[in-house]
Parts: sequence; structure tokens; C-alpha cells
Amino acid sequence: MKGIFASKRRLLVGLAASLLLPLAVAQDAPADFSTQAALTLTGEGPWYRLQVPMALQFAARYADLRDIRVFNAEGQAQAYALTLGRAEQQVQVRQTAVKWFPLHGAKDGSGEAPGIRVQRSDGGTLVEVLSETGGKPEQQILRGWLLDASAIEAPLEQLQLDWSSDSDGFQRFSIEASDDLQHWQSWGEGQIARLAFADEQLQQRRVNLPGQSARYLRLLWLAPQQAPQLLAAELSSSDRQAKAALMAWSSALPASSSKSGEYTWELPLALPLERVHISLPQANTLAPVTLYGRRDGTLQWQVLNRSLLYRVPQGGKESVQEHIDLYGAPVQQLKLVVDERGGGLGSSAPQISVGLRATELVFLARGTPPYQLVLGNQAAQAANLPLSTLIPGYEPARLSQLGVASVAVATAATAEPQAPVAAATDWKRIGLWAVLLLGVGLLVLMAMSVLRTTQAKP
Repeated sequence: MKGIFASKRRLLVGLAASLLLPLAVAQDAPADFSTQAALTLTGEGPWYRLQVPMALQFAARYADLRDIRVFNAEGQAQAYALTLGRAEQQVQVRQTAVKWFPLHGAKDGSGEAPGIRVQRSDGGTLVEVLSETGGKPEQQILRGWLLDASAIEAPLEQLQLDWSSDSDGFQRFSIEASDDLQHWQSWGEGQIARLAFADEQLQQRRVNLPGQSARYLRLLWLAPQQAPQLLAAELSSSDRQAKAALMAWSSALPASSSKSGEYTWELPLALPLERVHISLPQANTLAPVTLYGRRDGTLQWQVLNRSLLYRVPQGGKESVQEHIDLYGAPVQQLKLVVDERGGGLGSSAPQISVGLRATELVFLARGTPPYQLVLGNQAAQAANLPLSTLIPGYEPARLSQLGVASVAVATAATAEPQAPVAAATDWKRIGLWAVLLLGVGLLVLMAMSVLRTTQAKP
């Protein structure tokens, strides 16, 4: 009997879930959102990326943009992903041809590195390298080469040589680095090769370096009799620079209220701000300031940062400091308190622009264009996919190769839902819930009837 009851209960749960399923999978429609903006697509699809402007960020109901969607002309929602801008490292590789100087040693030497004497120009450039090894030229042998890398400031990544030799084959040499031609550091060994077979020729001209900086390189052949004549020497260097994360900035925001030395602003929603720009319209302005923030009017003001704003002449140029860095704390209200001992910020209330890390939306275009971006739905739930799911086989380098979507923010249609429409929507939802509850109640009655019938049987 217990087994029959459990089976009936599982059936009841399954039927109830089937009735609730249509509500769970109900699709969003463009009319559910207060802001719509047409998208313009350029480049190769079907994936397109869009940097969300701050004006649209302001139109959202949530700072994490869970209520953002993309629709096609048929009103079908498009699959999309959201990526937050982050700092990146930018690598710039340069190829630089360098001067080289022969290094000679005694034919009967012990294999030690030859001593070096240099002659420099008035500008400090090497013009000649002389061996300190005694003896006549016919008693000397070419041991290697000195490369002048003093014009390269970035770390050295690779060496490329071109040479002439009486015979083909592999040639090995040691690599040493120095900044003063007196103290040398080993950078390991390198190998070049030139092989010929029939009508084909194989060359190995490149040697990897450890990625460190040095003014001079010394190449000493392990078999001095095989040291070739260099025709060209080229060094590859890399300059790595931290690239700041992309920022989205608002337009200038006037103060919502002000009194002497105190100004406040209120944003449409709490956002994780990274920076605030305060415009200083007058030259020769200098003012210590304190910036406060809070999520809403029910909370106490919290100090976000203290800074010195200025616009003053310095060294024949104007030096300006108009930014206050923040740390991503979500704030909706801002207050700027100015120490007016320096004259304040002028007679008019200052305007600010707020910035946060830019969010990039990537979507898979399906169906018929035109496509539109919509925001502003308090009831919306997050629908974004991971980028690796949206783009199978995704690699970060591929992001810059996607097509680009753009939006004319000025033409974005923004309107609050009208009262009749909202009322109709509420009645539909109430009616749907009533039908679902009635169905569940009928199922319960049916289950109880079945159970009573089963219990009545002998």
C-alpha cells in the first residue's frame, strides 16, 4: 500500500511540474523592456560584439545587466554572453639591426675569451673593437663577434644571424651579455646551421635569448676554426606594457543639489564606479576635496577618497588633476565636499562624469535583421551564457576578430511602461496562476479519490 501511495505522489508531482513548466519557460518580449535601441552590424558574423555605453548602463535595472537582451525582427531572443573589461598586457616586438665587431685570439690560445679594447665616438658609440691579445695578425684567429645592442632598451628575445662560410653544417657558440664590457653573464649557447641537399637548402638562423636587457652580446665559437664571417645581425626585443581596462564613461552630470562647498549627485542605480572626473572650468584652481558615497538615502555617507584637484601652471605648461580613483564599490549617491580655503571650485556647481569598467556584449545573430538591444525590466532574470559556450572552441585572441555591433544611444527609445499595459500584464499573470492552482487542486482530489478506492478494496 505504501508503494502505491508513493507512486501516486510521484505522479501528482510530475503533473504539477508539467503545468508549471509553461510559466518557467516563458520567453521575454521586447515590449517587456523600457528601453530599445536599434543595432548596426559591421564585419563578419554570425557573432558580434558590442561595448555597452554608459547611457544604456543607466537604463538598466541591475548593475550586472541581467536585464539586457538582443532581439531579431521576429522578436526572438538571441543567445549572448557578457564580458567585463580587464587590464591586459600589450607586447610590442621590434626587429633592430645592430653593428658587430670581430673578436680575435691567439691560434695557440687556451680557449679563454679574448680581451677587448674599444674605441668610442664623441657620442659614446662603439667605432672599433681591438683585441688585447698580443702577436701579429697572422698569429691570430677569429674567435667570435661582439654585438652592440646599446640602442635597444627593451629585453632581448631573439638573435638572427646571416653569415658566409666555406662549408655547410652546424655551428655552435656561447652567448654572453654585459653592460660595461668588463663583467659578463652567460646566456647559454646558440646554434646556427646551413644544410644543402640536391637543389634544396635548409637554414637555421634564429637563436632564442632569455628575455633580459643587455648593452652588449659576445658570441664565441666553440670551434674557433669554424667561426664564420657575419653578413648581418638582428636582435628582436619585446616591450611589455600594462594596458588599462577599457572604461565606460557617462556624459557630464550636473549636481542635483548644492550649497557652499558641498555638492551631491544621484545616479539611476547603484554602480561599481572606478573613477570620477570633476571638471575644473577655471584656470589656477586648487582645492582639497573629499568624495563620499552611499547606495541609497537610508545609509550613512562613507568616505570614498580624499584628493587634491588642481589646474595650475607648471614648467611652462598647465598641470591638471581632475580625476578621483575609486575601488569598484557600488554607489548610487555621491557627495563632494570642497575645502574652500584655496578658493573652492568657482562660482558655479561642478559637473562630474563617472566611469566604470566597460562591459562587452557578444551575441549570436540568428533570424532576420534588424536587431535591437533592450534593457529595463525589473522582473528579468540573467540569461547570459559563458563566452566559451556561446563560441565553441573560443580563444581570447578570437574576440577581436568578431563582427562589431554599434548603437546610436541618442536614438534609443526609452519609455516607462504605461499603466493600462502594466495592468493587463498583471491580470494575465494572475489568471495564469489561478488556472495552474485550479489544475493542481483537481489533481489532488483525483489522487485522494484513487487512494480511497484502493483502500476500500479487500
